[in-house]
Amino acid sequence: MTIAISPEDVLVVVDVQYDFLPGGSLAVAGGDEIVPLINQLATRFSHVILTQDWHPADHISFASQHPGKAPFETTELHYGTQVLWPDHCVWQTRGAEISHDLKIPHAQLIIRKGHNRSIDSYSGFQEADRETLTGLAGYLGERDVGRLYIVGLATDFCVAWTALDAAAGGFDVTVIEDATRAIDSNGSLARAWTDMEEAGVERVISREILG
Repeated sequence: MTIAISPEDVLVVVDVQYDFLPGGSLAVAGGDEIVPLINQLATRFSHVILTQDWHPADHISFASQHPGKAPFETTELHYGTQVLWPDHCVWQTRGAEISHDLKIPHAQLIIRKGHNRSIDSYSGFQEADRETLTGLAGYLGERDVGRLYIVGLATDFCVAWTALDAAAGGFDVTVIEDATRAIDSNGSLARAWTDMEEAGVERVISREILG
């Protein structure tokens, strides 16, 4: 049975940027494979929102800013444990650009996150300190939207955090699994799906929408 997408439903496309695609500094395996599928899904939605990682060159989440630390190690920051990443999505670089192969001319909003040097930001709704809001919930509330369908990169980080915060904010949320790809570091993908299931996030595949 095909899922009916209502005019009020929203497709949220998370971080389809060159640094997360093959050849990028923090490439997600198979990240480029989902772009045509996202384009196809987007034709079913009247409302589409994009998120974009957007970091200053000295961002606190970069391993390069922590002498003696390597990418994918962790450190303790004022808001808790932080995974340290290769430099990525530095503003005004090609790596930060949204893929030109993403063809969604009717997208209405781009939420930039991670622009605060001292706080990382996976979620499209709030930064990693769990206090600083992006304004996305307010935008969606004013638009009186329906269910949120989330796709993009990476399943176990920015997609999952966005989905969890959306559910915590009272939105109905579905992740379209085959329109995401994961980093899957130290069991992160399994943990993300468990967390999302416990939060009431639904999980579908694209053919349930596209037929």
